[in-house]
Formats: sequence, C-alpha cells, structure tokens
Amino acid sequence: MGFRSTTTALAALMCVAAIGCDSSGTAPTGTVPSLPGSTSSSASAAPTTTSTDNKPVDYSRLLLQPADLSDDEDTFTEQSSTPAGPDGLPGASALFVNQDDTRAISDTIVIYPDAETAASTLEAALPTIDQTVTGATSRPVPVGTHGTMAVGMSKDGSKAATLLLFTEGPALARLEFQSAPGDVTTDGFVLNIGKMQQIALRTGLI
Repeated sequence: MGFRSTTTALAALMCVAAIGCDSSGTAPTGTVPSLPGSTSSSASAAPTTTSTDNKPVDYSRLLLQPADLSDDEDTFTEQSSTPAGPDGLPGASALFVNQDDTRAISDTIVIYPDAETAASTLEAALPTIDQTVTGATSRPVPVGTHGTMAVGMSKDGSKAATLLLFTEGPALARLEFQSAPGDVTTDGFVLNIGKMQQIALRTGLI
C-alpha cells in the first residue's frame, strides 16, 4: 500500500475527540471514540469475515475489560461499546468511566491487512496529533511498535488529556485518557494500561 493510501485510511485518526464532556466541563459523557478511517478507505482494511464460517469477526474480545483499568483509586465500568471499527473498518471500541464520572478511558483498535500498513498509518497520523491533544509534544514510549504518547489538554481546553498510540502486528491501538484539569493521568498508569492492551492483541491475534 502506498503512502497516499495509508494517509487516506487514517485521515480522521486525530480529528475526532474520543471523549465528550458535559456542560460543566468536568464529567465525561458516553461517546464511543470514532477512530481511524473513512468510508472510502474501508477496502484497505483487513477482511471482516473469517475464512471458515464467513461470520463477522468479533474483535471486541481483544479490548481491555473494566477490571484491567480499575485500581484502589478508581473503579471503571464500560459505558458504551461498538463491536466494529469506525466506518465499517474491522476493529472495536469501548468507553470506560470511573465511579465518580470524572475520569474516562477510550480504547479503540483497528485491524489492517499487515503490520506495515498499521505502522505507516500511525506514522501518517502523528503530524496532526495536536488536533486531539493541544499544548503537547508527542514522544516515543515503550509500548508495542511505534508507541507514541502525548500529554496535554483536550481541544476545547476543558479536560486534561493523554493520547497513546501504538501498533501490534496488523492492529493499531488508540487509548485516550481524559480527566479534570489538574488531574492528569500519570504516565505510569497510561503505560501499564497500554502494555496490557498490547499483550491482549499479541495473544488474541495469533
């Protein structure tokens, strides 16, 4: 796949806020992340059916679960989910919110035909990372392949936001963490969650 096709495939990767906020600007709302791709690029994605029974593949089994995200401070529950990628692309997404409705984590995966396409798609999207996380400089992190993290504010300035992107084989993962200003998600927590998602993809895509 050429670079131009890859860019088209993930043109919307950074352009859509994954988590909304209520009128007070503090509590996340249940908007499932709209992530990678457009209707014109769905042909570039991996097949959505199995080779044996021709049934759609349920990639939601590869997403993290609330127990993976919860700790002594927060208990997360799944607020909404989509058992497919955006615009018909293979994948899945879910939105998790804590017990006080003050912190939210969106988890989205998109499956491409091969690792090269997933990696080039991620790299093509990085120049527009500031459209999702403002005031941040992206930096490499040790999660998956091409792991990249950006810490800053949501586009409207109402929430602290951290974005983590990485690939694992043919999968591209996008994790977004949002919370109240001044309550930035710690790097350690973000990396720990990212590595759990990486492991789930590595073992689940075999």
